[in-house]
Amino acid sequence: MGSQKEPSDASRIGALQVEEVRLGATAMIRRGPIAYAFSIISAAAVLVIVLGLRQPGGVQVAAAGRQAPEPTAPVQGPGSVIAAEQGTLAGALATETATLPPATPTTTPVATSTATSTAAPTTTPTGTPTSPPAPTATSAPAFLPAQSAVALGGLRHEWQTWNNCGPATLAMYLSYYGSGLNQADIRAVLRPDPDDKNVSPHELVSYAQSQGYAATLLVNGNRELLRTLLSNGIPAILETWHEAEPGNGLGHYRLVVGYDESRQEWNFYDSYDARGLIDPNVYAGIRLADTQLAPWWKVFNRTLILVYPPAQSELVNAILTATYGDPATMWQAARSQAESELAAAPDDAFAWFNLGSSLNALGHYGDAAAAFDQARTLGLPWRMHWYQFGPFESYLAVGRIDDVVALTDEVLEKTESIEEIYYWRGRALAAAGDGDGAQAAFARALALNPDYTPAAEMLSSLPG
Repeated sequence: MGSQKEPSDASRIGALQVEEVRLGATAMIRRGPIAYAFSIISAAAVLVIVLGLRQPGGVQVAAAGRQAPEPTAPVQGPGSVIAAEQGTLAGALATETATLPPATPTTTPVATSTATSTAAPTTTPTGTPTSPPAPTATSAPAFLPAQSAVALGGLRHEWQTWNNCGPATLAMYLSYYGSGLNQADIRAVLRPDPDDKNVSPHELVSYAQSQGYAATLLVNGNRELLRTLLSNGIPAILETWHEAEPGNGLGHYRLVVGYDESRQEWNFYDSYDARGLIDPNVYAGIRLADTQLAPWWKVFNRTLILVYPPAQSELVNAILTATYGDPATMWQAARSQAESELAAAPDDAFAWFNLGSSLNALGHYGDAAAAFDQARTLGLPWRMHWYQFGPFESYLAVGRIDDVVALTDEVLEKTESIEEIYYWRGRALAAAGDGDGAQAAFARALALNPDYTPAAEMLSSLPG
């Protein structure tokens, strides 16, 4: 917990108002029961307002006319939020009636020795998204609207070990809910081979679910969704590109914990990047300009991971309904987004790749293969296929076996530590009738990750 703070002006004014009402009530009781009852009701109303402004774990809203504060070290305490919003104090009080749900998970997370690392990417959040209830004079809104600036606190930062941004970022995320798991605990399950170059998003989702949390994998995220989630105390993992120098980029997970609209900046807990530190002495995250995040997030079709206690499922579903849409149709929405971008910029290699990924997920393998071809012709980063495997699936589905083998050859020239590459190579060799080659490829995938179920199933299906 942080150090004690001086009471705010609102708290002092509220305290004086309560004292005035108390003294007034003393006088009123002498005048009769009706006047006394009225004084009690007035005191209760003032207490509600004062306590609402200072509710632990809630949103602190700036009073009228004040400048939104510069991003600073986050408030200490699990699930705490600072939010600044321009507007009247009356409007702030109205917004404050929607308080954040508790951050503590309903089930206590415990370390496990295994996690299902092969579950298909989740396309729907836990529970079906439903429309938030219509606001009425007597009911609070389902969630807080996006504020002008938010900084979440109560997190534990970790600098990653070798190739470990996935487990490190998830450990930081879970620390927000009070988990003591660290990146080594999570790495032991998700990356048993220390040289493994990739942990896929669905593996992070499966691990979080194994710890008792609700977790959702989405594509085609947007700014309004992120801002609204953060305003309601929910961080998110983004799968992004990272490029310290031109031509040498790599995939990288980042945990978004805040933003400032006036500065057009996002705040991240980052396990690798130390550029843009908010505080060089005490870690409070890094700042990343919106103009930089947008293209780096686009490389991965704007993928994001949400982890939250099951008790917050209704809140998350309401936010998704209002700012994102139905997760069941996210791939169709991602397809439309890519097509719109290509209409404006036909030579956008990443838009072509995202179109291919979306079509592949929708089962349109021929069109997906053509989109991937166009992306590769225009030029992709040389590590692109370390993390995204849609081209392997689409090419194999349309019978382009030699292209799958050739693409795996390209990756294996650079690294031999990605189990998914050996899996797709094994699938292609099996389709070509090379049983021995397929067996060797699946065995290598399992050597890298013994819990990689798809490879184990394919290996057991081989004749002899």
